[in-house]
Amino acid sequence: MSLTVINATIDGERMRMRVEDGTIAKIGPRIRPRDGDEVIDANGMAIVPGLVNGHTHAAMTLFRGHGDDLPLMRWLQEVIWPVEARLEDEDVYWGTRLACLEMIRTGTVRFWDMYWHPSATARAVEDAGIRATLAGPLFDLGDAAGDDGMPQMAERGLEEIGEPRELVAPALGPHAIYTVSEGGLRWIAEASAERDIPIHIHLSETEEEVVRCVADHGVRPAEYLDRLGVLGPRTVLAHGVWLDESELALIGERGATVVTNPVANLKLAVGRVFPYRATRRHGIPIGLGTNGAGSNNSLDLLQDVKILALLQKHETHDPSTLPAADAWRIVTGQAAPLLGGSERIEEGQPADFLLVRSDTPELGVGDFTAALIYAASGAVIDTTVVNGRVLMSGGVVEGADEVIAKARERCVRLGLD
Repeated sequence: MSLTVINATIDGERMRMRVEDGTIAKIGPRIRPRDGDEVIDANGMAIVPGLVNGHTHAAMTLFRGHGDDLPLMRWLQEVIWPVEARLEDEDVYWGTRLACLEMIRTGTVRFWDMYWHPSATARAVEDAGIRATLAGPLFDLGDAAGDDGMPQMAERGLEEIGEPRELVAPALGPHAIYTVSEGGLRWIAEASAERDIPIHIHLSETEEEVVRCVADHGVRPAEYLDRLGVLGPRTVLAHGVWLDESELALIGERGATVVTNPVANLKLAVGRVFPYRATRRHGIPIGLGTNGAGSNNSLDLLQDVKILALLQKHETHDPSTLPAADAWRIVTGQAAPLLGGSERIEEGQPADFLLVRSDTPELGVGDFTAALIYAASGAVIDTTVVNGRVLMSGGVVEGADEVIAKARERCVRLGLD
């Protein structure tokens, strides 16, 4: 598969780009398409790296608008978990296809997911053509715990996802410290080390979680994970809004990644703002996530990155906190290498990129990066390319009508429509 982009700009300069076998093969002003190439006339649009959603639950697009305006634990226990108990593979497949459609339309090329029926998620990801690191949620405490032990549960999830391949990679997904036992977390830490696969876990999302951890284990959540061997360079910690200075220092030492989800945290009123300055001071890799569409309710990362930046400025009383260039590095995954974003648009990199309509009112004047962060939404994305394959062109994703119709059918089946 080969592709040539003409009449584009890269970092403000007129350029052409040729893609071969999913990789950027050549960039320059005078590249000519070869026979058989798919050719995109960018008509002056800017080529930029694709966006990376570091934490979501993709199939929860089916729950969008369902149980809004409730506190986190009531929302989970009274609304979400009862419906999730009735999910079938096809529900998750079409919910994930709907999420992939929204992400492709708004510029996301890769996401990190934790959700039930991971084989259905993997199938949806590959059919949509996007990239994802997938984990089935692991519980061995509480109402969601099954009869199997942690090894059996985890092995089944990994088998469903399958071996790493072009678009899909597996991870271990312990839900949280309050839904996974000490023994379960120790086993996950050992399995991650033995197989060199990442761990994706919610951590310190609410103050109650911290209070309970100290009462039950005598230490705060990050210290507890470290005691069990979970904290390390393969670990993605979602949320982290209630981490304190000592925990952040420990996370920095261990090399774990923290993914902040500001819009979902604001909507669920978790009571605190993610400590960006302290996280940065301790050298911690930082990613951005939307969380699921049931608690955001959008998967548009360009909307979320603006809120991330503004919230940090407001919290610190300092408009220089999290400048646009740093925010752009976070939303493209460049500030967190584990998440798998592209460093730059350059030869030898995976062909995961966007064509952005730089002549729109939002982007037509002023600093381009600042406009992407503070003015734009996913509506400025014209073309999304993943692994050298054009997934959206001219703002159109093929098959979108079918995906929306099938997702509606699954909502009706679950009593959500």
